[in-house]
Amino acid sequence: MMLLKSIPKVDKFITNKAFEGLSKTLITKITKEILEKLRADILNNKIDKVDEDLLILEILNSYTNLTSSSLKPLINATGIIVHTNLGRSLLDEKIFKNAIRIATSYNNLEYDLKKGKRGERYEHITKSLKALTSCEDALVVNNNASAVFLILNTFCKNKEVVVSRGELVEIGGSFRVPEVMSQSGAILKEIGTTNKTHLRDYENAIDENSSMLMKVHKSNYSIEGFSSEVSFEEISEMAKKHNLIDYFDMGSGHIFDLPYNLSKDEPSILELMKSNPSLISFSGDKLLGSVQAGIILGKKELIEKLKKNQLLRMLRVDKITLALLEESLNLYLKNELDTIPTLKMLNTKIEVLETRANILKEKIEDFMNCEVLKTSTMVGGGTTPNKKIPSIALSLEFKDLKANKIEEILRKNLIISRIENDKVLLDFRTIKEDEIIQIEEILKKEFKNV
Repeated sequence: MMLLKSIPKVDKFITNKAFEGLSKTLITKITKEILEKLRADILNNKIDKVDEDLLILEILNSYTNLTSSSLKPLINATGIIVHTNLGRSLLDEKIFKNAIRIATSYNNLEYDLKKGKRGERYEHITKSLKALTSCEDALVVNNNASAVFLILNTFCKNKEVVVSRGELVEIGGSFRVPEVMSQSGAILKEIGTTNKTHLRDYENAIDENSSMLMKVHKSNYSIEGFSSEVSFEEISEMAKKHNLIDYFDMGSGHIFDLPYNLSKDEPSILELMKSNPSLISFSGDKLLGSVQAGIILGKKELIEKLKKNQLLRMLRVDKITLALLEESLNLYLKNELDTIPTLKMLNTKIEVLETRANILKEKIEDFMNCEVLKTSTMVGGGTTPNKKIPSIALSLEFKDLKANKIEEILRKNLIISRIENDKVLLDFRTIKEDEIIQIEEILKKEFKNV
């Protein structure tokens, strides 16, 4: 076919001035792929001419897409503080200063400055966790799922773990407790029923092959009505009575009591530590408000055994994670909680949110229909399931545009909102104060002169 002969040669085409200064290797790869597709389209009679200018534009667009970061900063206007899809907890910019120094310098990650010889990477974080929680020892892995797996594999391989049926959870990404147990080598022993488990169920399940009594946080759901569960304190006492390990997979752990009565069913780490548990584990990037990590607290002898498990080499955290986590924990130690964005958002008073919403309303009400509304939201991230907290939102309406179209326009401008009762809402529980001007400018750009 004559049209096939008009397909440019790769080696000549990539010398076009439009590609000057770009990676020759990547431009060559993209060009080959696009010309191959062009060839197929010609053979399938999908096109009837070859436009080199359009080919150049297509190649440049592909190059830009491949070399641009796909991770982008967003404005979270959903009201969900620990939003799993939006990166969970925020970190304060100030704590990055030390982490940057650590990352760009040689450091004492595994070097003991006092002894002048090899040290242990976990010591940097252990001192902070001991001071904060009064635990005997601590360990940090890359997330709480890793913590669960490591604990079960270390202490329960080919042994029974007693767990209530009402706590055999599945969380995001199809992470299922029974399957994790199976892959770790532990043997699951279910007790009780879906809605009711009693202390006697734990005691009746204990036999010569029992290794652990385990409690699991019910992430993303709750059991209401005719139901009961056993507290970790009672489980811990039962385990000690039978010389077993007691372990609480908290999912998301918080140091101090939470506002809005959220701590009623969600005991804090400090509260749990009063029962002198064998082991507890929780996430670093949820209610703790730090970086992604799995934090394990417990008895020194048990932590030492975890450190000897060869799996730890695959699950350990790097220097940047340790630096960021240590900085976050130091904020707790210094009682500078307002510097932790997650806690700051959670504790911001309704009156403050209302004031911020009215500031934006006054700036845009001349071209948009908007109303400041009292609403409610959730903490998110599997924490405090089905527990709502009060918030303030600004509803947006514009001419005859439907809510999903307004939401789409905002999303294209990297503002993630929510739709409620056919109205787009900007929830100020998660909108940072310095983002209000940004939102105003975007709304003016997209709607004012339309």
